[in-house]
Amino acid sequence: MIRIFILFLLGTSLFASQVERYRWSNGETYLVFLQNHNLPVKELYYNLDKDDQRLTEEMRAGIHYQILRDDKDEIEQILLPLNDELQIHIYKDDNSYKFEAIPIISTTKTEAFYTTITSSPMYNILKETGSKKLAQIFVASFKHSLNFKNDIRKGDQLVMIYEQKYRLGEPFSMPTLKVAMIEMRHKKHFIYLNDDGRYYDEKGHEVEGFLLARPVRGARISSYFTKRRWHPVLHKWKAHLGVDYAARRGTPIVAAGRGVVIWAARMGSYGNLIKIRHADGYETRYAHLKSFRRGIHRGKRVKKGQTIGYVGSTGRSTGPHLHFELRKRGRPINPLSVVQVTTKKLKGKQKKAFLRLKKNYDESVNLHLNNKTAYKKRPPFINISYIHLLEEKTNE
Repeated sequence: MIRIFILFLLGTSLFASQVERYRWSNGETYLVFLQNHNLPVKELYYNLDKDDQRLTEEMRAGIHYQILRDDKDEIEQILLPLNDELQIHIYKDDNSYKFEAIPIISTTKTEAFYTTITSSPMYNILKETGSKKLAQIFVASFKHSLNFKNDIRKGDQLVMIYEQKYRLGEPFSMPTLKVAMIEMRHKKHFIYLNDDGRYYDEKGHEVEGFLLARPVRGARISSYFTKRRWHPVLHKWKAHLGVDYAARRGTPIVAAGRGVVIWAARMGSYGNLIKIRHADGYETRYAHLKSFRRGIHRGKRVKKGQTIGYVGSTGRSTGPHLHFELRKRGRPINPLSVVQVTTKKLKGKQKKAFLRLKKNYDESVNLHLNNKTAYKKRPPFINISYIHLLEEKTNE
């Protein structure tokens, strides 16, 4: 039996519960949050198992969360998003409060806008949309192929088409860029998200990433990244914030990219762990190692592809494998959505399929160019009344 909790937050009368929306402060911890709201720390933290306690550490500054109060102004429910798929649900049950991790119910919309350059892509996207996320993903997508500093000109045009997730009517998580176009010196440059989840240019050449795809050469993936997974034994929702590579004990592990070692020691359930800090706020983690390579220590600079340790089964592990994580500014992201071995060229059936997709993308870009599609600003958040949590059970 799998219990699936679905939140239905529906408008109701003025006498029902009231939702308040807040922003998680920089430096605020989960424990401080509980204390500030006079919530029982023992029940909602110290009585939790170690995995749920670790979940509470995933709260990040800037995340919007909701508190639902009853007509006596007492807290009924709290929703604390951990990522784009999983959230902490604190709720009142009789006279006590309970903790659980549940999936986020969201909708995804395809959106687009057009703008012209007066200063730089970063500046103009930020000015047009007010979104740092949109500006960052646009610049990051072209950073390995175009020189915005020297080749951009005032009056150049750009178009972005992307997918944005919405939760309770508000955008959250990083947008997913579908296609982007920027004009530079009267020439249009494109980047396309292909069906294989990777980005390509107009010729079907893959846009190269800065990280290796497999830190363990020849290893098979035994477990994928997921932000919500129903645990068949523990009977609760959990996250697996990395990719596991099964390999023989002692198999060499290489650094996925150039950087500085910031941790090389044992750490709880990770076992022997190496953390490497890379450029642009990225960090990689290599867990359950048998041992570290001689000379690997905190402060050591390593190169992409350099051996740093060896596959083992230390910490919470059922067998020899590498647990590999990728984080950006502390937030876990799927390594397989970023890392790439080398730039490859699509051929044969794959290229034909890409060209069909490209044609559709190009038609959409030209439509927004001709219409000069403006960014659609969202209305301000308004507190509204909501009804209670509904719980559904699904039998399989």
